[in-house]
Amino acid sequence: MRKGLNSKATSGKLAITSVALQDHIARNLLLQNLSLCDPVKTRWCRRASTERHCKRNHGTVKQKGPQQHDGLEEKEYVLDPAAPPLTLAQKLGLVQSPARKLTVDEWSRVKSRSIHEGDSKQPCVICREEFRLQTQVLLSCSHVFHRACLQAFERFSGRKCCPMCRKEQYETRVIHDGARLFKERCAIRIQACWRGYVVRKWYRHMRKTVPPKDKQLRRRFFETKLQELNDSFVQYCHTDVEAFLNDIDQSLSSSRRVFHQFEREHVSEPQEDDWQKIQEKVIQRDTRDCPICLTALCSARLETEAGRTLTQHHSNRRTVLLSCSHLFHQPCLEAFEAFCVEGRPTCPLCRSPYHKILV
Repeated sequence: MRKGLNSKATSGKLAITSVALQDHIARNLLLQNLSLCDPVKTRWCRRASTERHCKRNHGTVKQKGPQQHDGLEEKEYVLDPAAPPLTLAQKLGLVQSPARKLTVDEWSRVKSRSIHEGDSKQPCVICREEFRLQTQVLLSCSHVFHRACLQAFERFSGRKCCPMCRKEQYETRVIHDGARLFKERCAIRIQACWRGYVVRKWYRHMRKTVPPKDKQLRRRFFETKLQELNDSFVQYCHTDVEAFLNDIDQSLSSSRRVFHQFEREHVSEPQEDDWQKIQEKVIQRDTRDCPICLTALCSARLETEAGRTLTQHHSNRRTVLLSCSHLFHQPCLEAFEAFCVEGRPTCPLCRSPYHKILV
């Protein structure tokens, strides 16, 4: 009798155990199929149902642009759903119960370890690209990946394990460390470009306003400034350029005439000693022809300091010595003076005022 009761109890326990194990396996297969389904199809079905609901209620569909963000996107949150209830096998101790969820402090320690290792500064180990503004997930084992890359890895591998350390049954949390670092790099680059532009603008202004210390560069600087002033002055004048230049030439010629007249009026008459020195210069120059008529000069003997004499051909035309040490025929010089109509004439050779004597 007792043996029959024991056999019935044993068979009952075996039946409960088998049922519990079958239920646990069936639930695990169902959860695995749901977690490893195609996320593209799931997202498309969810979007289609949302569009149908909006059309039914409002008649239009509001599209979200790339710059519109929900408030939850800037917050960190855990992606794993709530833990399912324990199965009968887990309650009976036949299967190990799942690990409990990480607390906020434990997530803080995991993130601190990831920051210390610099995982967010490195590219994603799956696609080998930087995180930038794409969604980034942190695993409970402190490894960081793109969310899309991790989902693709789970879908193609057929199981849920970390691509780095192969830890199974991990938890995932959405973080924004990579996006924050990318924004900081972009801000630094923008600031560097702006500062470079400001410095280059300041340097160009300094080159235009402050003269350099080198002689050649300083000379080129002032030449450029003078050219700019001339160009601006010419552009400011609305008259004809040729007429303007002609007026300048006329004013210069009139000024030159005034200065020449002033010099001629204030030329002092040479003394006897000065005439003696002028005669010595003539003898040293050995002038024999009149510069006007190009014929031989005729005069008395001109003595030098060494006692040499210069004898010239005798003729009816006398010779005139100017204070500038030039010799001319008297008729030739008088004709030249009669030809000059502008005040007192100047020397036909050196154009300087003179006094004259007969020699």
